[in-house]
Parts: sequence; C-alpha cells; structure tokens
Amino acid sequence: MSEAPRRLADPDAVAQAIVERLDGHIVLGLPLGLGKANHIANALYARAATDRGVSLRIFTALTLTPPKPSTLLEKRFLGPILERTLGGYPELAYAQALKAGGLPPNVEVDEFFLQAGVWLNDAEVQQSYISANYTHASRYLIDRGCNVVAQLVAMDERRGAYSLSCNTDITLELLKAKAEGRSAVLLAGQVNAELPYMPGPAELAPEAFAWMLESPEVEFPLPGPPKQPVSLVHYAMGFHVASLIPDGGTLEIGIGSMGHAVAHALIMRHRRPGRFAEILAALLPPDDRLERHTQPFEEGLYGATEMFVDAFLELYRAGILKREVDGAVLHAAFFLAPRDFYAALRDMPMEERAKFQMREVGFVNELFGPDHEQRVAGRKKARFVNNAMVATLMGSVASDGLEDGRVVSGVGGQYNFVAQAFALPEARSIMTLPASRTGREGPESNIRWSYGHTTIPRHLRDIVVTEYGVADLRGARDETVIAAMLNVADARFHDELVGQAKSAGKLPNSHRLPSHAADNRPEALAARLNAFQAAGDLPAFPFGGEMTPVEQALAPALQKIKAAAASKADLAALAWKGVTAGRTGSLTREALERLGLSRPRGIEERLYARLVRGALAGD
Repeated sequence: MSEAPRRLADPDAVAQAIVERLDGHIVLGLPLGLGKANHIANALYARAATDRGVSLRIFTALTLTPPKPSTLLEKRFLGPILERTLGGYPELAYAQALKAGGLPPNVEVDEFFLQAGVWLNDAEVQQSYISANYTHASRYLIDRGCNVVAQLVAMDERRGAYSLSCNTDITLELLKAKAEGRSAVLLAGQVNAELPYMPGPAELAPEAFAWMLESPEVEFPLPGPPKQPVSLVHYAMGFHVASLIPDGGTLEIGIGSMGHAVAHALIMRHRRPGRFAEILAALLPPDDRLERHTQPFEEGLYGATEMFVDAFLELYRAGILKREVDGAVLHAAFFLAPRDFYAALRDMPMEERAKFQMREVGFVNELFGPDHEQRVAGRKKARFVNNAMVATLMGSVASDGLEDGRVVSGVGGQYNFVAQAFALPEARSIMTLPASRTGREGPESNIRWSYGHTTIPRHLRDIVVTEYGVADLRGARDETVIAAMLNVADARFHDELVGQAKSAGKLPNSHRLPSHAADNRPEALAARLNAFQAAGDLPAFPFGGEMTPVEQALAPALQKIKAAAASKADLAALAWKGVTAGRTGSLTREALERLGLSRPRGIEERLYARLVRGALAGD
C-alpha cells in the first residue's frame, strides 16, 4: 500500500502529531455511533486534560456508553450479557468525564444526537446539545471550523485502500467540501480488523488520510447492542405496518424491537401468506377500508435508509430485499448492530457485500442533487417507518424530546424521511408508537390532546400506527384526523381525550366512537394474539440473539417487573403471584439459578425471587 498517510502505532503519537499540525487548536469531528476512533479521541482528550494550552472542541453524535445497571436484579441479569455484547469496547474519556461531573475548561463536547435516555438528567450535556437534521451536521462542522476527523476504518491490503465502512454519513460530505475548497479538514484513521470492509463509495485511497493508527494494541471488539425482545404490542404494530408495504417498493426502518417486528411480519407474509393474513385479520377493525398487502414479494423491496440495521439483513436472507437500484439492494449512511451482523458482513463475498452500499447521509436522506431524477425513480412506492414517543389527536408527533425541554435522543433523519414521503409520488410516512405506557403513577396515554414538544408538525401528518390499528391522516380535515386518532388510542383514555377535543370545538358533540374501539385494551390485544404466540408465530426473539434460552425467557419477565415497579400495588400483586404460583418448573428454577436467587438471602433477594416467579408464571 502507498505510504501516503503517516502510519503510527501509538495513539499518543497521533495526538501529538495532530496538536503540532493544528497549533493546539483542535476542532475534532467524531462520527456518529460506531465509527469513532476511540483511541485517538482518548489520546487527544488526555493531552488537553493535562495541557491547558491545548483547546479541544468535539462535535459528534451518539456517543456509546455501556449501560450501568442500577438494581441488584439488573446487575445480575445484564452483567454477563453486557460482557458478551459490549465487552472490550474502550470507553470514551470525554463521556466518562461528563458522567463524573464535568469537562476541563479547555474541552467542549457538542452532540446533535444523544444515546436515547442516557443523558436526560445531565445538565452539561443537555445545555450543549445541538438540535439539527442529520443532513445539516456536515454544514455545522464546516461552520465551526472542524479541522480533523478521527474515524475507525477497515483496511484491505489487496485492494490497496481503506473503507469508511460503518460511517460514510458525514465524512464523505466533509471530504467533498475539502475537494471544493470549503474545508481544510484532515482525516485521522484507526484500523479495526473487525470492521467490515464496505466497497464502493465508502472506499478511500491512502492519500485521503493524514495519519493512520494501526497496531494490535489498539484493536478492540466492536460494540454490538443486544437484541431486544419483541412484545405483543410491537408485533401488533409490525403486522399493521407490514400490510402497508407494497411489493416493488422502497423501505426505511430503524433499530430495535419495532424494526424486528416489521421484518418478522414481512418474512411471514412472504413465506406463509396464509398465516400472515390470519394474524392480520385478528388485528383489523371490522370497518377497515385501507389498502392492505398480504401477498408474497415477487419484485421485492429496495432499502433507502439512514441506518443499515440487522433487520434488513434478515429481509435480504429471506429473498425480500432484492430490488436493485444502481446495483445495490440497499443504500445507507451508517450502521450499528449486534455483533453477529458485523460477522455476517465480513463473511460475505466482496461482490455480494457491494450490494449494500454505504453513502453520504445527504444521498439517502434527501432527494435533491445532480441525480435528483434518478433518486426519485429509484425510491418508488416508498414507506418510511419511524418511531415516536407521543402523538397528538391532531397528528403532530414528538420523537426526540420531552415537553420540559430535555432531549431524549435527537431528530436525526426523521424529518428528512417525512419530507421525502410528501415529495415522492406514492410514498407514505408511517409513525409507530404504543398507545400507552406505564408511568410512575400507572398507565399513561401516548396519544394526547396536546404536547409541549414537537418533532414532526401536524401539517406533515400522514400515517400513525399503534397496536390498535392504523390512522390514515394525510390531507384529512381536523375532525376526521381526531376521530382516526381516537380509534387507535387506548380505550382507558377515550373519555378524557374526547372531552378535550369537544371542549376545544374540534369534535362535534354528537361524535361517538365505534363500538370496537372499546376493545382497545391490553388484555383484549393479548387475547387476540395469545394463540399465535403459543403456536410459535410471535417469538420474543425472531432472529435469535446473544441471550441463552433462559435469558430470553427472563428478558420479557424482567420487563414485567420493571413495569410493575411503577406502582406499589402492581408490584405487590406480582410478588403475591410468585408466592401462589405453585410448584416451580424447570425454566423458573434455571432462571432463579441464573440470577443467583435459587437460595435467596435477606429481604431484597427473597422479594426479587418472588417477583421473578410471578413474572414467569402464566397469566
């Protein structure tokens, strides 16, 4: 390979070279999520922390911090799993400093997307958050004078090149700006052998880098967020969403349980259309008039997605993700996934891997550009599926923050995909959210009359999906929108919501909900789906996972305990259920053994043992 970049084996040497080159004034760009060169970032932080003459301003997003279990139960359950999925990942020094109480005066950290919920109560992080569309991040980096990016890269000796792999998103845009004379940014790479080498636009020649850190001493296992169990609520939403996706279309989905639910439903539709139709029929209201798609895929789907999640790989394996656009079945801007996802990409032949093309975020999240017409033509019949936290009766959505101003995560590319849904012919934006959640004082509706924070405004309302159905809102008058949202809301909150809408004069006093809406209750939903779950059609982990069978059974059980903890009465009822559960079965015995509760000692352990028995007992 060319000797264009200065190759170094010591991160401190890289930091020293950067400090000297930039005269101690460093505006450091770190890629979102996985692509950070942690050792270089930590060396620069250490230098600034001990030398007040060095100024370090970091602009980044999605700083990965391993969760810190709080309760005894969480520690015992999560400890071994976290070691399997995140063990060996070098924590970022600036994140550790923030959690410990603050940064040195010569160091600043600005993020435009936060790890969900992690920094909710950290004033310094909340105050330095930058609200931005993902597509605007490179512009803000340039405006702030970003002069170096430290990025994790893959290397291929045979090809004589490096790959930006998981994070082409912003780096490609910065390099384009540099080529056009709009930026003087320098690129520092850190080679990681586990990072899949992604060919195509992600590839860079050696001369693109000023420095390259490469040594066995700085190798580390990639972090792989563990798969989360898919609940019946998510499955109900997933089957509704899957029925809205036409063959030959375009798909965007996100990480986590919702993406897995949609992918599982699509695969069932493709392989077992009869069973898919049965489950869907159990969920549909009697007056459903929406166009539903239940047939297998012939032309298949194409992925145009900000994030390449493992669910897309499952759709590819199932023969669904197969419609090619410019030689690719998927275009994405970044990836972060469980560790088996990285291994699957590494094991693919290079020509097959090339079908998953990593691009700049502006290509995926936007339509405008010199190839505008080709983008529009490729993204036919698009369905952009995104998650929300709260929706209002008039169709606005809050996905990234609370009404007191605190940021949960960030808008990311959500607005971009909603805008695309309105700009593209035959495209739709689909927002998913559970109709309710368990709060500190019991059940709370996620559908409100109003909410003090908005991510997607009401004039961009389109499709909203809850476990109770689909609200088609596009182009509808307010009265119709409110009625549709009420029809998918939890029945326990209908009276309050209807009263608020009528008091505001937005719903006629004569309005009555359809009789079937009274069944919008968790117990009624479970009754519709329990038989399918018992038959194995709705597994908690549809695509396997990092957990053992016992841990897979424990995960939803611990979610029950966490939900019950919001109410003393619910917690007591669950504990009593554990006392009266009868003879302990083999699964429960193994679960208690796994948690070190087979012979509980003290009040706390005895309470937890009863709660676990209660959560594992049949309803």
